[in-house]
Amino acid sequence: MALPREEWERLEHEIIGPYGVLAENTRGRLVPEREDDIRTCFQRDVDRITHSKSFRRLKHKTQVFLQPEGDHYRTRLTHTLEVTRLSRTVARALHLNEDLAEAIALGHDLGHTPFGHAGERALNAIYPGGFKHYEQSLRVVDVLEKDGEGLNLCYETRMGILNHTHGAPDDTREATTVRLCDRIAYINHDLDDSIRAGIVRAESVPELIRVNCGERNSARINSLVSDLIANSADGVLKMSPKMQETFDFFHKYMFSDVYTNPIAKSEENKVQGILEKLYEAYVKRPELMPDDFIAVVERDGRERAAVDYISGMTDGYAMEKYGELFIPFAWTVK
Repeated sequence: MALPREEWERLEHEIIGPYGVLAENTRGRLVPEREDDIRTCFQRDVDRITHSKSFRRLKHKTQVFLQPEGDHYRTRLTHTLEVTRLSRTVARALHLNEDLAEAIALGHDLGHTPFGHAGERALNAIYPGGFKHYEQSLRVVDVLEKDGEGLNLCYETRMGILNHTHGAPDDTREATTVRLCDRIAYINHDLDDSIRAGIVRAESVPELIRVNCGERNSARINSLVSDLIANSADGVLKMSPKMQETFDFFHKYMFSDVYTNPIAKSEENKVQGILEKLYEAYVKRPELMPDDFIAVVERDGRERAAVDYISGMTDGYAMEKYGELFIPFAWTVK
């Protein structure tokens, strides 16, 4: 009797088209492992990422707005879940490997810093080697997770995570799916959050976006995803010329009118100082970092260990550690 994994791998031949990646054709893991009886290799990657500590920390990391007052603003975790759902929808419609797309989507932002892209810019300026969240995401799954053992993910998952921002010539179609769905997700939910925050008025959203995509968040996402599915063929993922023009305009609008808006970004100038002080403290005194970073210090140096530790922090934890190190605590004489 065939194992559940073998049954699913057989089924993949029927549901995955010529441009998708069959689990049985994976290029493997950094460290070879015995196959699981129940799950395919990409399904195991999904589980490993979902149960990782870095994935859980995403719920307390900023997406766009620093410490917003309200319960309904996106976090890095909700962004990740939205990208994952869109990616599975597109992958299913195009007969790609949904499990691989899900694994890439779940892991694509594991290396993001506290305080969103403001934190990334700060660490990039502070650390001599430079800092890119997509490179850090790969480092998280390869080196930092499981107390330095890493998650030992499949090659296709790892490369999809690494290249999710800019893409690469040898991307799988699943990786391309995640890259496009990441952009579709963040411009839409960031606009939705901006309207909720009063930074943008719904009626002031450019007419091109409102007419071609819709007036509401759900309508805009549905328009973009449906157009992408309808116009992708022969292994090429693309939108119609009309929707691509709208999408490009939408993307530029978000960067010109939302992401640089002084109301939304008024607190970001403080992020550089916070992370810079933390970095200096941990480089000078690496013993202040948890014990599991001692191996990183010994292998890769104090600077690299400090960046790894800081980039993994949640917003609140970074503020807590800053307070412990640099803000005097109240005390009384007894």
